Amino acid sequence: MPAPGGHFTGREKELAEMRADMERAGLHTLSGRPSPHSRVLLVAGRPGSGRTALAEAFARQAAARYGDGVLRARLTEPGGTPVPTERTARDLLAALGPDPVPAGADEDELTETLRAELGRRRVLLLLDDVTLPEQVLDLLPDTRDCLVVAVSAGPLTGVPDVRPCTVGGLGRDAAVSLLAARAGAPHRTTVDPRSAELVAEACGHLPAALVLAGGWLAARPKLSVADAAKRLAELPETDALERAFRLVARSLTKPPARVLRMLALAPEGLVDAHTASALAGCSVAAARQILAEFLRLGLLRTSTHTPGCYAVPRCLDPLLRAELAEHEGPEETVLARARMLERTVRQLRACHAITEPEGSEARKRLAFLPRSVRFGTRREAREWLEARRPAILAAARLAVAEGGGRLDGLARRLISALARAFDAHRSPEEAAPELYRLHELVLDVAERAALQRERSAALLNLGDLDARTGRHTRALTRYRAALDTAREGEGGARERTGREGSAGRETRVTQDHPAAARALESIGSTYEDMGDLERAADWYGRALAHHQARDDRAAAARLHGRLGAVHTGAGCFGDALREWRAAAANFRRLGDAGAHARALAEIARVHERSGRPQEAVRVCRQALQAAREAEDGRLRAALLLRLADACDRTGDVRAGRRHRQDAEELLKSHNLTGHME
Repeated sequence: MPAPGGHFTGREKELAEMRADMERAGLHTLSGRPSPHSRVLLVAGRPGSGRTALAEAFARQAAARYGDGVLRARLTEPGGTPVPTERTARDLLAALGPDPVPAGADEDELTETLRAELGRRRVLLLLDDVTLPEQVLDLLPDTRDCLVVAVSAGPLTGVPDVRPCTVGGLGRDAAVSLLAARAGAPHRTTVDPRSAELVAEACGHLPAALVLAGGWLAARPKLSVADAAKRLAELPETDALERAFRLVARSLTKPPARVLRMLALAPEGLVDAHTASALAGCSVAAARQILAEFLRLGLLRTSTHTPGCYAVPRCLDPLLRAELAEHEGPEETVLARARMLERTVRQLRACHAITEPEGSEARKRLAFLPRSVRFGTRREAREWLEARRPAILAAARLAVAEGGGRLDGLARRLISALARAFDAHRSPEEAAPELYRLHELVLDVAERAALQRERSAALLNLGDLDARTGRHTRALTRYRAALDTAREGEGGARERTGREGSAGRETRVTQDHPAAARALESIGSTYEDMGDLERAADWYGRALAHHQARDDRAAAARLHGRLGAVHTGAGCFGDALREWRAAAANFRRLGDAGAHARALAEIARVHERSGRPQEAVRVCRQALQAAREAEDGRLRAALLLRLADACDRTGDVRAGRRHRQDAEELLKSHNLTGHME
């Protein structure tokens, strides 16, 4: 979370108290049992009291003592839902960098890793909008070299060694000063100090309410402070912040009023002209002017993290949601979300298309998009993607969570477009954590809508990410679930029993989705990674039978090769030779000379390992001939080196030397020196 902008005034007493609490020894220290955890300073106050601004002001003053910087996280989403600890820990680890966060790591693993990382640093951790003590305890660094500043509405019972600082309204002078600063002309309050005090009192001396009242005055230079006091007095007796909000909201004309209540739907409270235009159904130009006016009125703040965007103050979120519920029906709310998601999909497609070569189909489609949606350079697109990433992910989560699945189609399109954008602008390691989240969302949609094909694909993708990070047990669970789903999908009932294998055992061969074959092969690959070669061979055999039943010769040839590699690793050289010979024969029939040569090379390797160097030399010569047909210089050089080793083992040292010289000349002629393993 970036540092918020905005005015800050007063609070000298509270800042002094927090500085003193930072230095003061805790109860555990006084008792002779120093706590192993970081000190926690709590800023407690109601929304709109300026509690976050106070915490930020203190962080600026204390930052010099924490050389590794200030980390920020907001622990409550718009609408009041607590942010999952897993997501907070992942985002904080990403901010610490530079190593990518493991994809699919669970909450315990992430929080433990975060505490370990913080334990090696001097960091000030600012946690805003804390709702539960557990949120702080889960993230609390196990070191006294860090400091945690928590912002909450009330006490955090159960958090050790916490020092609270309660925030209420500003003092009278500070409140009037803030009102004057926002009203735009100091003389408007100095000529009528009593009315200014009445306005401040009606606003409860709350900074957020004073900012709104001052913005209302700044927009009406012909009205006096007494007019503002009168208007506030005429409003119903409600919460002070709500009263100031009503003063501003009821002064808006219909188009801006509609844009205002639609801001409750902005993901992560982040909005720009495109988002506002889509939500309210107005032009981008009109939305841009309205948002600029909202900034002057105090209804928005400039986003310090995302250029060109505004942030909705969190204290106004409940009021905006109440306005939305009062004036917009459920269908219109869903329609507004759909317009916003559709606009975001178009922007993501443009973000991906800019990375494609000139003349490609994606670049041709890019030309038909509105100019305001396109990107000029790849760097511009990546910066947009990284800045909007939290908001786009939040939009995807909200679309999936929409009741009745009414936005499922758009959610799937959004997730697909976002995944392509991540693939285009990030390395696989950088993209993996976010892709894991996206595949989980796709899985939620697929299970709710009974979309078997999408469910299989999501499970397979999640399994791949789990396997890549070494979580083999979880990967196997994913793959088996994908296999079951694929067999239950379209055509899943069309199974036949046939005779497969030399042993004549009965094998059930599925005839449905290709995901079944991928799942079978992935299970075998996972067992191979785990070192269980017997089970790996069994599952590869099932995958091979599946491909043979579908007459997929290329896939069958590849599976013969995987079986040959497994048998070679297990020392079953007879089985390995049979599989590699089958692979070589299939590749030859397919006309793939390169793959045919590589399969022959593996046959030669098996002969070498089984103590038959003369056979290895013979097959290496066959592989070399196939490599010449493939016109693959690098492969020919590798085969020549292998042939040289085989000749040495047979005692033909002169032939071995000649083959090595040929390999060196071939590498030089193809400029491959230094590229051979």
